[in-house]
This record gives sequence, structure tokens and C-alpha cells, in this order.
Amino acid sequence: MVSTNTELIIHLMNRAGFGITPDELDSYSEISYEKLVESLLDPTESSHIPDDILFRDHVDLHASRSGVPAYWAYRMISTKSPLEEKMSLFWHGIFATGNSKLNNLRSILNQIEMFRRSGTGKFDDLLLDLSQDPAMLIWLDNQDNVNESINENYGREILELFSMGVGNYSEDDIKECARAFTGWSVANSEYMSLMAQKDSIWPYGRIVWHYDFKSEIHDGDNKEFLGQKGPFNGNDVVRIICNQEATARFIARHLYNFFVADEVPVPQWKDTPPRDPAAINTLVEAYFEYDHDIKSVLRVLLTSDFFKESQYQKIKSPVELVIGTLRLSGEYNDDSKVDSSIFGVIAESDYMGQALCNPPSVEGWHTGEEWISSGALVDRVNFASQHIGNPDNDGVKHIVDRIRTNLKDDAHTVGELIESCGNSVGITRISEDTAEGVLDLFSQEEVQTKGQDAKIQIEDETILRVLEFMVSSREYQLC
Repeated sequence: MVSTNTELIIHLMNRAGFGITPDELDSYSEISYEKLVESLLDPTESSHIPDDILFRDHVDLHASRSGVPAYWAYRMISTKSPLEEKMSLFWHGIFATGNSKLNNLRSILNQIEMFRRSGTGKFDDLLLDLSQDPAMLIWLDNQDNVNESINENYGREILELFSMGVGNYSEDDIKECARAFTGWSVANSEYMSLMAQKDSIWPYGRIVWHYDFKSEIHDGDNKEFLGQKGPFNGNDVVRIICNQEATARFIARHLYNFFVADEVPVPQWKDTPPRDPAAINTLVEAYFEYDHDIKSVLRVLLTSDFFKESQYQKIKSPVELVIGTLRLSGEYNDDSKVDSSIFGVIAESDYMGQALCNPPSVEGWHTGEEWISSGALVDRVNFASQHIGNPDNDGVKHIVDRIRTNLKDDAHTVGELIESCGNSVGITRISEDTAEGVLDLFSQEEVQTKGQDAKIQIEDETILRVLEFMVSSREYQLC
């Protein structure tokens, strides 16, 4: 059954953004669900303050080794265009590129900016941009892919992990794909090689890399790729890949896994059917109907019944949990509040199993239940309860004030307090176990006998205790 408008708005912002504050809920409730979807797909407000101003005031966000993850975290917290940042995180998980090998965070930052720019456009353009992205080229060794000595790393991964998935191409296709990408390299590679000999700690130097096509090492001979023949280069290969039904299905399943419901890990997709084959078919049809345009596919997804009815079918990733909690707590909601503590705060996501700009491998992160190992779950609960249980945080103060104002006399019940606190932190469906846990916080005899129907005096300390319990609940781990 399709939920109420308030539930749908909270659900949409949990999935297409990083949660929703009470003030945002008030604002968004004044427009229709469909218009809210359109505002996410085509935002009119600038996503963030200009980078030059931010970096002027916070040089460490630009220059230090941990600065890029912290800077990206700040953008996710403060953005007025949440879907733009959410899609950047989506592509970062698929086109996984790690600083553990690159040691050049500025180039990863440029890659993330490319995801913002191209992430909701035509998939062909995004895949071409990726194939010319210096961080990706070095991550998968394509600077070593030359006509006389083929390196198949990028040719393999663009098919296996970035577009079609295992089982939809042959080993010969990998070889021909790699041949097409010979010469797709980075500028000044010879200079960087000399730098590597002098300073092995920075294998390719600290200079920001730039794409360079080197025709003298490109294989321009005929190739046979996915049943087609010609003197293909990388542009041709991308065009052929993006016209494959396997590509449409692979991207559709990734979108479903990220926005709708947790799927099994990607390596199991070859042998495991999708959770909802009909939903995947709908997205595949949209991919071809709208000429591979990701924004159009997202519109179909976000307005579909299968999306609207999928509440609490996903476990929040560490980044989603950390960013969503910080947006509620209000600790970094504007530039004046950004300080060095943001480095430690975003590092909490690392401890939970998701280090921004450092995925564990080219496969990216395995999602779903793998996020909540026993140790990670303790970290997640402690993080949320510490930040939402702190009355000194501006966002928490504001939430408490709102709830107290809305429930300003003793004619309100414990059940109303539970519902109000739940909605304030993005929870719309509260289980009996969670409600019973809240009741145990109260010592009044009336609460113990009447349960949620008991009427109580609403005080700030009471509200804070219930809020802290809510973000420690099972429901807060889900979205």
C-alpha cells in the first residue's frame, strides 16, 4: 500500500538525499511528490558555497591528505542539491577508484566533480568521461596500455564492473577492448616516471593529472568487438557497450540496489536473479526509451510504485548514516561551523567500513548486511546517539524546541511523543519493540500501566532521551 505524503517525502529524501531535517519536511510538504522529484532532478539552487571561498578559509580541506574526504563530506552535509551528491556517491561505488594506490587525492576530487557534471546525463558520455579520467586510467594501469604491449586491466573492468557484467562478453572481447584503449593516457607520463625514481612514496607525483591521447602508441588496426568489426578506438567501444541490453540491465540493477532495495553482492549477480525482475525490466525499457539518459531513468524509478513501497528495504551505508546524522545535528550546516573536527567525524565512516576515496578494491564496497557486522553496528549506534543526544548541537536544540512547541501541554500522550521524535529523525514506521524500549525510559506508574496512551508532561530532557533512543533503534539503521 502506498504511504501517506509525509512518509513518501521522508522516504524519498532518505534515498535520493541524506535524510531530511524537520524544517525541510515542512517546506517539502507544501508541494506534490512529483514536483519534489523534479526539484531533485533539476535543482535551481547552488549546491554549495564556491570552492575558492571554502578553501581560502579552510586550506586544510584542500591541501591535506585527508582533506578531500572531509571536503566531500562537507558538501554532502551542506548541499542544496542532495541528489547530485548522492549520484556522485553512487558512481564512486561502481567506478571505484582508491587513493591507496594513486596517492593523488586532487585527481580523485576531479573525478568526483566529473560524476557531479555527468552523473545524471547520458550514460555514453559518462562512460567516455570515465575512460578519459586520469585517476581511473592510472588506477587501472592504462598508461601502460600500448600497441606493442597490451595491458588488459581497463579493458576487462570496463566490461565486468562498469557496464555489462560477467557472462556477457568473451575473453577476446576484453583483448579487443583493451586494444581500442591503447594510447589513452595521462600527460607528462615520462616526467612522472622520473619523479617516481626520485621519490617512490609518490609513484606519479603530486601534480594534478590530465588526460592525453598518444596516437603513436595507439593500435589503429581493425578489431572485432561484441560482434562488430572496424578500426575501433575507445569512443567506438563505449558506443557499442552502451547499446547493449546487458549494459542497460547492469546499470538498472545497480540503481535498484542503491535506491530501492539491497541486492546480493555484485559478484553473485551472474547466478542470482534480481529481487524484482519486473522493476529491472521497467528501468531497462526507460534506458532505451530515453536514449540512455540516466536522469530520465531516475525519474521513472523515483515515481514508480516499486520505489514508493520499498521503505526500510535498505541498510544505510556508513556514509549515509554519518552524513544524515550530521545534517540533523546541525554541526556543520554552514561554512562558519567547519573546523578541524570534521576530519575526525568523517573518519568515523572509515571505522564503520566505508572510507571515502578509498574503496577496498576495484569492486567497490559490498552493501546491505555487510555494513552491520557486530563491531560496525556498535560504532554506528554510538555515533548517532552521541551526536543526536548532545543538546549543545544547534540542530538538536532546534528539534527539541520544535517538539516541545508542538506538544506544549500535558494533554499529549507518550505515543504522540514517540511519533514526533521518530518523524524528526526520519523514522515513520516504529516497531513495537522500539516503542516498548521507549516506554522503559519512563518510571511513571501511569506510563507503565497505560503504555503509549499515558499522558505526560513534555520536557526537554524527556524529548532528548527519546530522540537518542530513536537513533539507536533498528529503524534508524534502515532507510
